[in-house]
Amino acid sequence: MTSLYHPPVKRSVEIAGHKTSISLEPVFWDMLKAAAIREGVPVNALVARIDAERLEAQTPPGLASAIRVWLAAKP
Repeated sequence: MTSLYHPPVKRSVEIAGHKTSISLEPVFWDMLKAAAIREGVPVNALVARIDAERLEAQTPPGLASAIRVWLAAKP
């Protein structure tokens, strides 16, 4: 089992046709994958949706932070 305090892992995702790198701790990558499965979409599609939501904020956070917040807000 991976430690909860493992350093962030950088992975590439594709959003709106372009690749970007996101650094998240393994526990967040696991949560993101599980959320994508629950929602019936690929991880890239879920990240794109979170990205679009964060850009609507008056002061958008970074993408990695937005993903963590989105995951924490889900039951």
